[in-house]
Amino acid sequence: MGASNPGVLKTGKCSAGATWKLKAKRDEGGVEAEFEVDQNRVGRRWSVVLTRNGSIVFRGIRRTLAPSGSFDVRKVVPGGGRIVATAKALAGGQTCRAAISV
Repeated sequence: MGASNPGVLKTGKCSAGATWKLKAKRDEGGVEAEFEVDQNRVGRRWSVVLTRNGSIVFRGIRRTLAPSGSFDVRKVVPGGGRIVATAKALAGGQTCRAAISV
């Protein structure tokens, strides 16, 4: 995130040891949101959903990648509001939930 528009950043812990980071900043015509989950294990699959003001803007499966054992989802969404990101590990059921307002 640039110095002129640092945006908003929140971090936290998931239910079983992984960590999450949710960043959002205003961009031309919308808000750029980035959700990252770091599990420190490569090859794990996660179901991910991103919403803006309650409407789904992304739903998909992501896999943690080498070398860090993390994945991210980046999406430009129209307007501002409340962005909520949730991720659930397909094996083991670990969950992450993050929310941010822009």
